[in-house]
Amino acid sequence: MNLGLTVNSEYSDWDPDISTDGLSLYISDYLSPRPGGHGGWDIYVTTRETVSDPWGSPVNLGPIINSSEHEASPDISADGLTLFIVSTRSGGLGGGDLWMARRKTQDADWEQPINLGPMVNKSGFDAMPNISSDGHTLYFSSERPGGSGNADLWQVSIEPILDINGDGIVDSADMCIMIDHWGTDEVLCDIGPTPLGDGIVDVQDLIVLAEHLFEEVSDPTLAAHWPLDETEGMFAADSAGDNDAFVVGCAAWQPGSGQVDGALQLDGISGCAIAGPVLNPAYGPFSIFAWIKGGAPGQVIVSQQATANWLAADAEGNLMTELKSSDQLADPLFSETVITDGQWHRIGLVWDGSNRKLYVDSIVVAEDTQPGLEGSQMGLYIGVDKNYAPGTFFSGLIDDIRIYNRAVKP
Repeated sequence: MNLGLTVNSEYSDWDPDISTDGLSLYISDYLSPRPGGHGGWDIYVTTRETVSDPWGSPVNLGPIINSSEHEASPDISADGLTLFIVSTRSGGLGGGDLWMARRKTQDADWEQPINLGPMVNKSGFDAMPNISSDGHTLYFSSERPGGSGNADLWQVSIEPILDINGDGIVDSADMCIMIDHWGTDEVLCDIGPTPLGDGIVDVQDLIVLAEHLFEEVSDPTLAAHWPLDETEGMFAADSAGDNDAFVVGCAAWQPGSGQVDGALQLDGISGCAIAGPVLNPAYGPFSIFAWIKGGAPGQVIVSQQATANWLAADAEGNLMTELKSSDQLADPLFSETVITDGQWHRIGLVWDGSNRKLYVDSIVVAEDTQPGLEGSQMGLYIGVDKNYAPGTFFSGLIDDIRIYNRAVKP
């Protein structure tokens, strides 16, 4: 049956998706926008009191979900709290990306959509999201490489992140972070019921975490991990992928001398490691952490070739990062915390999409807000600056470097 003039218009009415209770119907005005929208294609919802009642007039989801660009292909989760969409808004990775918006209850306003990131979105067009009824699998269409045609159907599993602080194990530290956010809507801690949570950090989340306590878990957001536990050879293995780093110059393996098993000792003159591209900082939230011992002012721990020093010591030996927005007025981020005192420190940089944060031993030592980060597809240097310049080579031990496609919360 045609849904009639109340739902349908003289414009385009596409991409219908109905809620589990049958009371909400989401549509988009793909190709032929209705008047009164927000610029491009928009997403609307029409509702009814009971499944026996007629549908009401479609209502635009407003400027939080819809932008001045194009939004289409709405897909609502079984609990009605998560909406997947396709959008060409700024901040994406390609022609069209998959985004996700949450709300605390079915009567609450939608929160700002979040890009699903480079693990799901690629440079081509990613579209037509469809979440399974149990919430564990997202199906979608994509023009990504590796398909058999112009656009293929793909699927990706959705699993909760259990290692909240990104140290490789589920333990009391992760539990403490969850307790610190008790009663809030902190997304990283809202892991129960799995996989999408229920909008509040409570006993449901603690139960999920407790089921995996003291387990070493694999993290799907771990883009690269160099444990640096080798005993010999010229390559540092990437345990999270295939981006092994080539070790050059005066560098020596130190089995058992690291903070986490072995470590790589660099001489401050020529020793370093060279890795291929891991991620583009402009593509969304990410984090990098490493253990270091030693070093001197002006030396660099990790840099992106010809682009920026991600983790370095400034002229006073304090932790800093050069990674910033492309705005000419943007500055590096400096801390007042010394990292070159000869003690082991876990240092890190976290970008959550809006804020830069520098960490030393799980404590925020500097933070600011940026409109974005400068993009680059270049590879990484471990133990020397972006230009491979003399005087910037690290002198000391580096251990357990981890890079995540998410904002880690130490």
